[in-house]
Amino acid sequence: MLIAERQARLEELIARRGMADLDTLSAELNVSQSTIRRDLELLESRGIVRRTHGGVICVGHAAPTRTPYSYAFDQRMSVLADAKRIIAKAAAAQVEPGQTVLIDGGTTTFYLAQELLHKSLQIVTNSLPIANVFLNVEGVELILTGGVLYPRYGVLLGPMADTTLSAIHATLMFLSVAGVHEDSLFNQNLLMVQTQRRMMEKAQKVVLLADSSKFGQQALARLGGLDEIDIVVTDAALEDTWRKRIQAAGCELIVAAVT
Repeated sequence: MLIAERQARLEELIARRGMADLDTLSAELNVSQSTIRRDLELLESRGIVRRTHGGVICVGHAAPTRTPYSYAFDQRMSVLADAKRIIAKAAAAQVEPGQTVLIDGGTTTFYLAQELLHKSLQIVTNSLPIANVFLNVEGVELILTGGVLYPRYGVLLGPMADTTLSAIHATLMFLSVAGVHEDSLFNQNLLMVQTQRRMMEKAQKVVLLADSSKFGQQALARLGGLDEIDIVVTDAALEDTWRKRIQAAGCELIVAAVT
């Protein structure tokens, strides 16, 4: 395998999984760990990955090489990535060590997961990409809901997911949506909305992570009202009319700023 081909394949593997360890990458590409480390140094210098102890996580600065079978999740990782990162950082400040945190599947919530790597937490999620972020992370107890895989977004849905969620209680739930229109929240899939509703019911506080482009947008299924959200975290491009509407709904508004 040529060097460029190997590096493209490495980038594709990490982008698809969200996180990987050196042993697995070395075995799959049939090269030594030292070779993998050199390739990862290059990808890190380009802002595509972040190396961790014994592995690597995707940070999505650049669009990775795609295959015809790439998830919609992968394709959305680089869309408004800078806004999603600052929203994730602001949202992470709401989390205290020792809490039980529910994390919904989504690209902004994926960036949030990366911000929580150094906190001691119980993480409950229905997202395979987010679960991959916390694999082998010391101090994090990871609970995956189970359920039927919806491959476009890498989330687990349906009765099995709902049964797991019915048995837990969380301090915070971090929510991702496809759009906010007037005073309603929307998402792309009816089963997804059903599982998100159950998540919202099981948390003391619900925190919506939504970049400014989501406001004014609708999708297939109505999730609920804006007044069911405790905190909205967004970016500075949000229009004043939406800021007023969010606050009128009784939500705390956090506008994430570049630091």
